Amino acid sequence: MNINATLILQSIAMMIFVWFCMKFIWPPLLKAMDERREKIAEGLAASDMAEKELAKAKVEVDEQIREARDKAGEIVEQANQRHSQILDQAKEDATAERGRQVTAAEAEISQAANQAREELRSSVATLAVLGASKILEKEVDADTHRELLDKLIAEI
Repeated sequence: MNINATLILQSIAMMIFVWFCMKFIWPPLLKAMDERREKIAEGLAASDMAEKELAKAKVEVDEQIREARDKAGEIVEQANQRHSQILDQAKEDATAERGRQVTAAEAEISQAANQAREELRSSVATLAVLGASKILEKEVDADTHRELLDKLIAEI
């Protein structure tokens, strides 16, 4: 065999091999590469969408947290106002109760003073009768001089 014939046969075999690869092997490889490229592109697009949704979710969460803090602040403010109202009401109630107790004490003192005056008047009347009887050295009849004693008691 001649080198030229071998070279020609090898060239023909190579062309058949290239044609076979181009016809049966290369299209599935290109198809697999295209599918992979599409999957990667879809994955990147999904990743971009997920990032955008995450950013939106963060904004919404921040808004909800802000609203919750505002509501909590309002609730605390209302509680403080209610606390102040309760304290003011308790002060007013205590002041009113103190006023009632002072009024009752003053009435009791006044009643005790009147009772003491009445007792003193009756004691003075008795002492006046005893003193008058000693001075006159005779018994003064209290029934007959009741009018005089009543005037004396009224003056005292």
